[in-house]
Amino acid sequence: MHQLLSDVGVGLPVLAAPMAGGPSTPALVTAAARAGGLGFLAGGYRTAQALAGQIHATRGEGVAFGVNLFVPDPVRVSGEAYRRYLREVQAEADPYGLTLPGEPVEDDDHWTDKIDLLTSSPVPWVSFTFGIPDRAVVGALRRAGSTVLQSVTSADEALRAAASGVDALIVQASAAGGHSATLTPAQPPTPVPLPRLIAQVRRAVALPLIATGGIATATDVRAALDAGAVAAMVGTVLLRTKESGASAPHQAALVDPAFDTTVVTRAFTGRPARALRNHFTDRYDPLAPVGYPALHHLTAPLRKAATAAGDTRLIHLWAGTGHRLAKDESAADTFARLAGQA
Repeated sequence: MHQLLSDVGVGLPVLAAPMAGGPSTPALVTAAARAGGLGFLAGGYRTAQALAGQIHATRGEGVAFGVNLFVPDPVRVSGEAYRRYLREVQAEADPYGLTLPGEPVEDDDHWTDKIDLLTSSPVPWVSFTFGIPDRAVVGALRRAGSTVLQSVTSADEALRAAASGVDALIVQASAAGGHSATLTPAQPPTPVPLPRLIAQVRRAVALPLIATGGIATATDVRAALDAGAVAAMVGTVLLRTKESGASAPHQAALVDPAFDTTVVTRAFTGRPARALRNHFTDRYDPLAPVGYPALHHLTAPLRKAATAAGDTRLIHLWAGTGHRLAKDESAADTFARLAGQA
């Protein structure tokens, strides 16, 4: 086992990915650790106070864990393009009695407060996605005692991340569910099979690599490790576990024969993300401008209302290519399966 893992007591080279918006509960993160791996709380879309509550709950279980943050890396959208998209999407919101935000909301997801939280109350691992934090931020977290990881989607991004002083990289292939970690959301990376991507990044940097994106079987895990990763990170395959906080409509859709395809779309958030193909992706992906976080805030009220109503035509059903293998079972059973122990 690589020292990166053994230092925090990880005996199983399988990690639970951070899944923002609800799925990554303290219970799921705790279950990952007790299965021999490690899990990440998802700091994205939470206030620092809400994140602190989840950290407190997980810390109380006596397990090692990580926290993931979204680095502010806004892709600005013009007011004209935003309002054009708003007029289209408002038609879906009208039946719910919703008035969507009339002007772009460009925020930093409570960045400073969260960094202050993690430097004053350190956690074992901190990972970043969407952007690379300043060297000063990386240095402060490392001095506080955290291992710092950066998500990348290419060898070029890996070189940039290594220059920031991080300890390790999370290498994400395009088969991953949810948002791409790409640093260039207006030009998403060319799809590359995960083992080949790991090999490309290994040639570029000497940092330990964690592989993620489309991993759903023990064979997938082995292929990632054989390619040179020290661990595999999974997300979608955990969405139907007992400890997952994913919504009931989302969990059901993952195995519903009506949803047989995943697509990479910016329709929901203005940033590329892989989801089950549905009415919203078909209708709005061709119309959606690039623009994050403005489009996230634009569609958030509609997505929340649709989820409450079980209206899967309008929900962001994040899913990787291995979504059919997500099982209704304990996270421990999923981890055992991925490790070839079941």
